[in-house]
Amino acid sequence: MNFRTNITLPKERNQIDYNSKLMLIGSCFSENISNKLNYFKFNTNSNPFGILFNPKAIENLITNAINLKEYSENDIFSLNERFHCFDAHSDLSSTSKSELLNNLNSEIKESNKNLTEASHIIITFGTAWIYRLIETDSIVGNCHKVPQKKFLKELLSVKKIIENLENVIALIKSINSKVNIIFTVSPVRHLKDGFVENSQSKAHLLSAIHQITDDREQLYYFPSYEIMMDDLRDYRFYNNDMVHPNETAINYIWEQFQQVWINDNTLSIQKEVDTIQKGLAHKPFNPKSEQHLKFTEKLKEKIRMLEKTHHISF
Repeated sequence: MNFRTNITLPKERNQIDYNSKLMLIGSCFSENISNKLNYFKFNTNSNPFGILFNPKAIENLITNAINLKEYSENDIFSLNERFHCFDAHSDLSSTSKSELLNNLNSEIKESNKNLTEASHIIITFGTAWIYRLIETDSIVGNCHKVPQKKFLKELLSVKKIIENLENVIALIKSINSKVNIIFTVSPVRHLKDGFVENSQSKAHLLSAIHQITDDREQLYYFPSYEIMMDDLRDYRFYNNDMVHPNETAINYIWEQFQQVWINDNTLSIQKEVDTIQKGLAHKPFNPKSEQHLKFTEKLKEKIRMLEKTHHISF
């Protein structure tokens, strides 16, 4: 008996290989895929402003990056002895005002470069719920534990999300017409919003994305949400919080992503990279033993060969 409904996904065209330049933006699930791509040494840049969940926050990042916005003191604020920016995740927050501004402006320039040069951009949306700062009537990317009373919580309509997506596509295509854009919805359950509210949110995101994807325009959808909900529909695939996919689930979804998006000509290289990564992670009993020194030298030679032949950087 088969106790699972396996999803069979066809391969996409314009697949990823070791010549591809990748940029990932969005929710914490994009970090999971980015970690896999980084492990296998694909040319990957991820979340310059940290994790962003909603479509408007992601649109703001791309708009600011393409327009090379210069952040100033007017764009940051102090709370709990740290400086923050509503456009960025708390990972970028700092005890130093100048450090935060330098980081923000540096990441904007780097994002502009990456958006211009990327062959594939993967955008993962986490929620359609947004928080609007009452004082400025602006939608924030992160609340930074500012008191809830200072925000209005709203659900983006399907129509509004489509507008966000169309703006994102137009902006990116204006500087990089040949790029492949892959949209996906995070399988992470935003249960703090409520069970019904989370389902409504995901439904809005899915409905909007499916109205703008078009293979002919190199606009694609990868069903990470459906894989988790309809294939791995069991709590054994969740972390203890029953919200985030566990390592087994992440590995499974990564395998599906590989099947669809990673070119088969990279498989032998990935195996070599995997061998090296495991070798680098190995902790010897005696680091100064002759056996370990020979092992280390062989590992260094493998790295030198890969870096030379495939421009992979360890």
